[in-house]
Parts: sequence; C-alpha cells; structure tokens
Amino acid sequence: MDILVVQKSCVDVDCDGLIVNLFEGVTIPGGATGSVDAALGGAISDLIGTGELTGRLGQVACLHTGGKIHARRVIVVGLGKVDEFDLDRARQASAIAARAARTARCRRIASIVHGAGVGSLDAEAAAQATVEGAILGLYHFPAQRSETAEPQPREFALIERDAKKIERVAAGAKRGRITAEAAAWARDLTNAPANQLTPTMMAQAADQMAREFGLKLTVLERADMEREGMGALLGVAQGSDEPAKLIVLEYAGGGRESLAIVGKGLTFDSGGISLKPGENMHLMKDDMAGGAAVLAAMRIIAQLAPRITVYGIVPATENLPSGRALKPGDVVRAMNGKTIEIISTDAEGRLILADAVAYAAKLGADRIVDIATLTGACAVALGNQAAAVISNSDELTRQIKQASAQSGERVWELPAFPEYKEQLKSDFADLKNSGGRNAGTITGGLFIGAFVGDRPWAHLDIASMVWQEQDSGYRVKGATGFGARLLAQLVMNIAGR
Repeated sequence: MDILVVQKSCVDVDCDGLIVNLFEGVTIPGGATGSVDAALGGAISDLIGTGELTGRLGQVACLHTGGKIHARRVIVVGLGKVDEFDLDRARQASAIAARAARTARCRRIASIVHGAGVGSLDAEAAAQATVEGAILGLYHFPAQRSETAEPQPREFALIERDAKKIERVAAGAKRGRITAEAAAWARDLTNAPANQLTPTMMAQAADQMAREFGLKLTVLERADMEREGMGALLGVAQGSDEPAKLIVLEYAGGGRESLAIVGKGLTFDSGGISLKPGENMHLMKDDMAGGAAVLAAMRIIAQLAPRITVYGIVPATENLPSGRALKPGDVVRAMNGKTIEIISTDAEGRLILADAVAYAAKLGADRIVDIATLTGACAVALGNQAAAVISNSDELTRQIKQASAQSGERVWELPAFPEYKEQLKSDFADLKNSGGRNAGTITGGLFIGAFVGDRPWAHLDIASMVWQEQDSGYRVKGATGFGARLLAQLVMNIAGR
C-alpha cells in the first residue's frame, strides 16, 4: 500500500474513503470534521443529534457524500474521551477506520492525522501513529486457501492543511511506514507454518533482509556452536533433524554505546520428551515470535540509522522428541561454563537463550535485552494486556517502559528479588532449568539473567502477547508482531533519536 502526504483541505481530496474523527461528548464537530460536516449539510451533526454517533473509541459511521465533496464516502471514527486520548488510541482508531474503509471497498483512502489538533499530540508522533494503525490494522496474511481475499486498499494518504506542520507530518508518516511494515513482516514470519519456516528458512529470511537493508549477517552452524561450547542450545536442538542456527545481525551505527537484542527462535515447540498436551499444539509455530521481533526491529533500526551499535541475535531450532532428544535429569554445559540440570525439556527457551545472551556478552554488548514467548505463567499473571519485564537494571527497565509508552506495546515490571534464585538451585549442577510453578515467569527470566555476566540486562516475556484470536484495534487475528516496534523505539531512545 502506498503511503502519501497531501497538503490540502480535506474536502478537496479525491479519494474513495475520507476518514475524519470525533471525540466522545462533542456535540458540534470542529476542525477538519467540522469542515466536512458543513460541506455535507450537517450530516455528521444529524447523527450526533440522534445519538447514532457518540464518538466513543472505535465507533464508526460511514456516510455517502452524494458528490458534495471530492471523496465518495466519509468515515467518522470515534476517538473516545479527550482526557484519555494518547498515541495508542490514535493507532487503534486509525486501524478500525481503515478496516471500515476496506469493508466499503475503498481502494484509495485519505485520513486526517488523529490527535494533532484537539488531542494535543505532537504532529510527527500523531502522523506516525496514524500510519502505523492503518498498515497494521489492514494487515492480511496470505492464507493458503482457494477463497478470494477481500481486496486491499492500494493507497493511504495523510491530509495536513497547515504548511507549518507538513514536514513533521511527512517525517512521521515515513517513520510509521518503516515501523509498521517491519512489524507486519514479523507477523508474516510468525504466522508461517513450521514446515515453511524451519531454522534454516528463518536464517534465509534474515539473510535476505540483511542484504536489502545493509546489515552484517553471521550464521553460526552446529560446528561453530560446538567450538563456542553452546551445550544448552545444541542440547535442545539434538531432538530434531533440522539443524539449529544462531543468527547474528550487526548494525554498526557508530557512537560509543552498544546493545544486543536477543530473541527466542523456536520454530516449533512440541515440549520435547516433556510433551505438551495435543490441544492447541498447532499454535506452537509461534514460539519464534521473539526472534521475529528481533529481526523486524533490526530492519527498522537499519532504516532509521541511529548512532549506536546493535546486535540482533536469534537462536533458532526446533524442540522435538526423538531417540536423541534431551531427557529430564540430563545435565548440559552452557557457553559460559555453567552446568544445567534439565528438569523439564519444555523449559527449552531459556536454554537456547542462555547461550545466546552469553554470546552477546562475548561480542561486547553494553546492554542485553532478550525477548521470548517463555512461560504460560505470564498469561496467568498479566493476561493478554502486557508483557512481563524482569531485569537487573532499574535504568534499563525505565528505558523499556518509556519505549513501551511510545510504541503502545505494554510492559509490566515483575520483581527480581534474590530469593527467587533459590528455586533454581540444583543438587546435580550449577542450575536447574525450572524453578517450579511458583513465580514461574520470574524464575524463568532470572535463569536467563544468570548467563549475561555483569551487563545491565532485561528479559521480556511476551508469551501472552504474540497471538490474537480476533481483531482488536491494530492487532488483527493471528500473529501480532509484538515487540518489534518496542525494541526499535528502545534503541532510538538510547541513541538520542
């Protein structure tokens, strides 16, 4: 879909569907919506007067214009209450309105920038959020079915009449396109069936992306991992016929700081010998969503070009039962020399991340952030409203929270009291890979933290955030791409961009 910015009055824009907005409780529309209302002879005011249009968040009304303005239809979307409005509500409203336009078979959509007027948002940030919402809300994974999919719009234009704001709106639209298209790519990777995204195929996707956007790529094969002593990662991989890959991307942006973002790349997780229940196991193709978020974040970073060095690391493998698979009670040795007793082969994500974060430390990263669909316990703790953060650094946690507020990808900090580490003590090794049911999200994260050395580190457990059962705002049914925009925003903030 082409993204455009036009400097015109909204009543003069030629399109199939024109999106305007309304705050809850407004009885007389103003601004761009007021101009359209006047041109349509008060049609929007009539809907407000009858109570059919209240402006509640996500409410949509579609009006035919009858040739009174250049647009064939006007779509009015509710923004909710003014005092509750923020960038994420702008994204949600844009997504809902764009889908309504698609349902009305609009191929060319134009929209005002949500929140840059009465909403008091910065014009550039509001433009970015409006574009992100439209692209992510219109996302469609090309399912392998014979049915014809609903036709997608081919053009989305942002309208800004004020010449003083047009450059900022254009900059925001460009950034919104970059971030949303990358997040959509992360959705593509996560939605792909496991037989069409093996570890090798994931490395190939990373290679293609790196070539397109100018990133350095190194892929460690089994022999490389053996030389590095990555017994934890290779232990998980030994149950599968598919070879494991350690995907390492590097963005050399200069500056004095460096950061590693490390994503779990389990392209399919059966649980191994500790086999998962059969119900919903087909969804375990999404256990590489953390890795997809890292790859997509690196794609964003390469285009936005901050002055910082960033490593994107994805340990990619499958976790399957076989005669060679890890068994409960086995002991493996990780890259940093620590030994691990295997309590459950279904606690495999922390094993592959242990070697991956140790490798990030070896590369010299000043900070390390890992992201993973790690524990079902996270959904019990937080539902599907936020990812969990466990960290050894208050400052890094603060930076992640700031990036979360900007990106709309919510996080919530959980405690990392030293007493929780007692649950990971083993009688037969330095650590065991499961601390039991109590505080499972916390102990899972702290296990990974044992392999970062003295670096500031944070773990993001996104297990409950990577999949949607139905459309909700800009998160459509299926994979969400959660984490890609959050990680990229974190990098930009650290680099001062």
